[in-house]
Amino acid sequence: MGVYSEKGDKRFLALICFVASLGGVLFGFDTAVISGTFSFVESYFLLNKIQVGWFTSSALVGAIAGAAIAGILSDKYGRKPILMFAAMLFFVSAFGSAIPQNFIVLICARLVGGFGVGMVSVLAPMYISEVAPPKTRGRLVALYQLSIVIGILLAYFSNWILLEISKESPEIFQGTGFLHKIINTEVWRAMFGSEMLPSGLFIMLLFLIPESPRWLIKNGYSQKGYTVLSRISGLAVAKNELNQIHQTALQVNGKVKELFKPGLRLALIVGVGLSVFGQFTGVNIIVYYGPTILENAGFQLDSALQFQVAIGIINLLFTIIALWKIDSWGRRPLLIWGMAAVFISLLIIAIQFSTGQTSGIWILVMLAIYMASLAISINAVIWVLIGEIFPTRIRGRAMSIATFANWGINFLTAFIFPWYVATIGMNAGFFTFAAMTLLATIFFYQYVPETRGKSLEEIENNWNSK
Repeated sequence: MGVYSEKGDKRFLALICFVASLGGVLFGFDTAVISGTFSFVESYFLLNKIQVGWFTSSALVGAIAGAAIAGILSDKYGRKPILMFAAMLFFVSAFGSAIPQNFIVLICARLVGGFGVGMVSVLAPMYISEVAPPKTRGRLVALYQLSIVIGILLAYFSNWILLEISKESPEIFQGTGFLHKIINTEVWRAMFGSEMLPSGLFIMLLFLIPESPRWLIKNGYSQKGYTVLSRISGLAVAKNELNQIHQTALQVNGKVKELFKPGLRLALIVGVGLSVFGQFTGVNIIVYYGPTILENAGFQLDSALQFQVAIGIINLLFTIIALWKIDSWGRRPLLIWGMAAVFISLLIIAIQFSTGQTSGIWILVMLAIYMASLAISINAVIWVLIGEIFPTRIRGRAMSIATFANWGINFLTAFIFPWYVATIGMNAGFFTFAAMTLLATIFFYQYVPETRGKSLEEIENNWNSK
């Protein structure tokens, strides 16, 4: 099986966390690429506002289903095979979204991609949390959130570049051929199809990583699991982790009903609370409808896409700060103080829309502060905590429940938002998000524990002691 050092192989750990986090790139890309296609798809298929909401949220229906089943499948077959299946779904969805001749086919393709997003949103942070040493687990799982942000930024950037190319393409791709169609006359097809590149890369790189050592040990492959742990953390640490995993695995059989018993019931409430309140910050509304919101504020589409790229860069920079500090500052301070800043920025944006002060630079400044606050708090912390707070023996199922709630609220907000703001007003939408964010800040202060520096088994024992 190989001989490993006492210190472990940091390059090997970096490789497997990098590859797993690419799932986040696909997650971010798939959810954000739609933001540049709205006006084109709406006019091409002659959609009403309810259909626009369904176009946005159809992928989220797939994500709900993917999140619901990912834990069960990964607990049974392993984390790696299901990650590979999800990667293939991304590729199929990107191809299918680029070629449809009717709205139903496009929706089906988005459903397939959403199924992959839902599975990856459960499996990638779970996998990283199960391979990462306790002292660096926070920043390594936060690497997944960084990857989501990179994927979102790549989608924004590719949408903007493709839109710019489409303006020049009559001289480049003349006639009525396929390239002229997807680059010039129907550029939204190229926007969707561009996802085939990162999804193909993800499929190939997944062959390079091992199965989760905790899944191997839990399922009777102790020697294989110990080999992976030894290569990651070194022989002494691996032996200690192996003993801890065996002890917790022998306590009770891993059944979902455990999560409804005292102790772990609180862990479930925290996990679901993080997911639900995380969506009610409006984060994905900005991801999906950012250009639409900016157009509503008085900007042209090409300018709106440029500003969306700028907001994406701010998201990336503050996610890097969160990744850098999450294991030194802790999860709670980032979460609570960051959410307080999110509440204040949402409140100001709502007031700006109420008073009509949205045409200048200040709406962009407040959106930038809003995104920075989200990036350094809930966006970075949620996937770290959800990957940490549940026992290994039922982590897959528990994370599926929490992530199912995440995607369920995501679907609800994305589906209702176009109708909601058209009926009541953009200001009412932001006032609603501000109120929910205030409730979220209070909830997090009251119930979310600090998990910095603790092993997964220590975190589990802490819940049991309560």
